[in-house]
Amino acid sequence: MILLGSTGSIGVNTLLIASKFHLEVEVLVAGKNIELLNQQIKIHNPKLVIISNIEEIQKVNHPNVKAGEVAILDAIENSTSNLVVNALVGFTGLKPTLKALECGKKLALANKESLVAAGKFIDTTNIIPIDSEHFGLWYLYDKTKTIDSLLVTASGGSFRDMPLEKLKNVSVKEALNHPNWSMGNKITIDSATMTNKLFELIEARWLFDTKACDAIIEPKSIIHALINFKDGSTTAHIANVSMQLPIAYAILEKVNEEILTKVDLLKIQNLEFRAIEKDRYPIWELKDELLHNENLGVVINSANDFAVAKFLDGKIGFLDISKISIATVNKFHNLKVQNTDDIFLANDEVKRFVMELTI
Repeated sequence: MILLGSTGSIGVNTLLIASKFHLEVEVLVAGKNIELLNQQIKIHNPKLVIISNIEEIQKVNHPNVKAGEVAILDAIENSTSNLVVNALVGFTGLKPTLKALECGKKLALANKESLVAAGKFIDTTNIIPIDSEHFGLWYLYDKTKTIDSLLVTASGGSFRDMPLEKLKNVSVKEALNHPNWSMGNKITIDSATMTNKLFELIEARWLFDTKACDAIIEPKSIIHALINFKDGSTTAHIANVSMQLPIAYAILEKVNEEILTKVDLLKIQNLEFRAIEKDRYPIWELKDELLHNENLGVVINSANDFAVAKFLDGKIGFLDISKISIATVNKFHNLKVQNTDDIFLANDEVKRFVMELTI
């Protein structure tokens, strides 16, 4: 396989699955965590290593090291591996997604931004999602029954129980303290604002070809997805908190041995469900518009990307993230994207708008 984003949480878990099933890793792509990358190189012995910064090549303990986006795209095109695992974070993951599909490779996709920004132009036939919610939907999907709607769950994020009046003053450190999952900074902030769940609904819209998608909060993150059928019945996917199960299926397609410890319902005792309320998660007011306007994915993706960066840099408050996203979607409401080139142009235009926006 080619693993993009090897030092992130998805990448680390992917390599654990690779070790468990003795899978070859042809290419490792990482960002700034060179120390962890060197440990991974020692264990998996890839043929090629790619990092983001050319100035750090000498720090990598491997004879074949390259740097930058072009090197990633060339590696995808020229590798013998038929599987690309895209666990890159952010808009930077889109070009590798497009290249992998162009080359006819199977794509295990953990990069949310690819489908959110460019789902309109992506054939999902060769995509297997690495995500607990979409994996749950895939696991439950039964084409022999008439499906009414898809439902994914949210943890509620770092501030699900915080009094509303305190949200405007929360710190970056508090926002990064997720109650259930160990994730990167960007996705943890997105979980706290509920933007991550909006992204997952947009992804589900493309993966399962339906706009009948919604989400609810299940604080224990034991139920990951549900499917409502026309006959009035509902099925649920229940599994312990770990990304290794969806990763294993994405890589192997079929799994016949235990990956996770089974859920003990007697230990859980009870489950709680909550609505996603707009006073706590203002971004949720955009849900229906984003599901029905296929041009706006790149707008919300780019606006949120730059807003989160501003928050992490201490330049804006937590609640300003959603304010920026909503203001940007309103500004670009009539945007029409005709091809993938338009996606990249729109990303740049949104960036300029957000950089100049005052909240």
